[in-house]
Amino acid sequence: MKTTEEKLRELREKRQAALLGGGEERIKKIHDAGRLTARERINVLFDPGTFQELGVFVSHRCTDFGMEKQKITGDGVVAGHGKINGRLGYAFAQDFTVFGGTMSEANAAKICRLMDLALENGAPIIGLNDSGGARIQEGVASLGGYADVFLRNTLASGVVPQISAIMGPCAGGAVYSPAITDFIMMVDHTSHMFVTGPNVIKAVTNEEVTFEELGGARTHSTKSGVAHFMAKNDQDCIVQIRRLLQFLPQNNLDEPPRIETEDDVNRTDVTLNSIIPDNPKEPYDMIDVIKRIVDDGDFLEIQPLYAQNIVIGFARLNGRAVGILGNQPKTLAGVLDIKSSNKGARFVRFCDAFNIPIVTFEDVPGFLPGTEQEFGGIIKHGAKLLYAYCEATVPKITVITRKAYGGAYDVMSSKHIRADFNIAWPTAELAVMGAEGAVNILNRKEIEKSKNPDELRNKLIEEYNEKFANPYIAAELGYVDDVIEPKETRPKIIAALESLENKRQSLPPKKHGNLPL
Repeated sequence: MKTTEEKLRELREKRQAALLGGGEERIKKIHDAGRLTARERINVLFDPGTFQELGVFVSHRCTDFGMEKQKITGDGVVAGHGKINGRLGYAFAQDFTVFGGTMSEANAAKICRLMDLALENGAPIIGLNDSGGARIQEGVASLGGYADVFLRNTLASGVVPQISAIMGPCAGGAVYSPAITDFIMMVDHTSHMFVTGPNVIKAVTNEEVTFEELGGARTHSTKSGVAHFMAKNDQDCIVQIRRLLQFLPQNNLDEPPRIETEDDVNRTDVTLNSIIPDNPKEPYDMIDVIKRIVDDGDFLEIQPLYAQNIVIGFARLNGRAVGILGNQPKTLAGVLDIKSSNKGARFVRFCDAFNIPIVTFEDVPGFLPGTEQEFGGIIKHGAKLLYAYCEATVPKITVITRKAYGGAYDVMSSKHIRADFNIAWPTAELAVMGAEGAVNILNRKEIEKSKNPDELRNKLIEEYNEKFANPYIAAELGYVDDVIEPKETRPKIIAALESLENKRQSLPPKKHGNLPL
């Protein structure tokens, strides 16, 4: 019979084996590649000394292909809870040193247990993905493990924030867990995501593509829109996760975190009075507008390299976290298209699910015309953004800085779709379309008959602008609550947010709506 000392020694040895994962040689390979191990990533994510591991001694139960002789303590995933920025969080990190981080039935059960606890205790779930995919030796048991995780991702959606960091390979069915989560981080030149790899694509379609071109961080940050953030390295990726969490509530019953700020709530910025160019076709930077209004100019932009004609991200106003959307005149004149509609819609729905007020900065000339957009389904994709705004019951504030044309005016959080407080700058133009297009339609016959058509057209455009290229008709109709000097925007928004702190608005009883997917 073992003595107490021998039992303690055995415990220490087993724990040390768990800490080593796949062994020092494999850990060295990870470090040589400039990457962190699963445990190192966990240590960077959590506040020092707060991480409590779960399922430390879990190992697989597979006996095929000689696997019974290859049992490694922990079985390739580190999971547990601790404090992140002083608040409870749950996280798992796949360990590439153990069977390439592949998913086994045992470590799927460990991840599922962690997710269940996060859901029961109302705290965020962070997944640090670095895996070769399903563990082939376990066959369908591994696939079942993935499905168990997918189900929990879906049940947790809109209940607790879910963040996925892709810190290595993530292929095949494995991509669908991150895809269901709220935010995806990728590491440049390190992480890859795809459903089918380059070799399969070559065999099936004869296309030749590299891993990086197909599923690298830059591809998913610029072309597909799958990734929300792109990091330089592992450390930077985890720092970005910690920063993002600072803006998010713990769960859907919680309020977004508030912090003390020294930025005066009554601060004005006279630069805003001249930020809109006199020429309505001349661009300006909406991010510059946003940064001049929010606390300390601190704006966390999301998907900055994708669908750049719309800007989304988090900021604070009087210490309170808010979600911000803005049309970007610098890119495609700020029009709405398929990509920007999807980008904006998902962000609006996230904010609404987690009680984060939405502030919209509007300068939109309409929807992007063209066969590519129409054949691609701009009707249904544009409707997603409309649906998201209509459905949202959080405080919604809209600032019209310049153009608000056509159906896009309705979509961008107009008064008609339950925005709470709509203000306009004197430079705002609310109309069915721009003056030039309107005159060409309304006065076509008159212009055709004129001896000086160009002169008449210019005169009619000027008259149309005088009558419609301003916010006052909309204000007379009550569609705009106030027309203000741009410099007053910050105190006006903050005052509106304070008045809406106890807003209660509900939707008709139903199981769920049918979003135009």
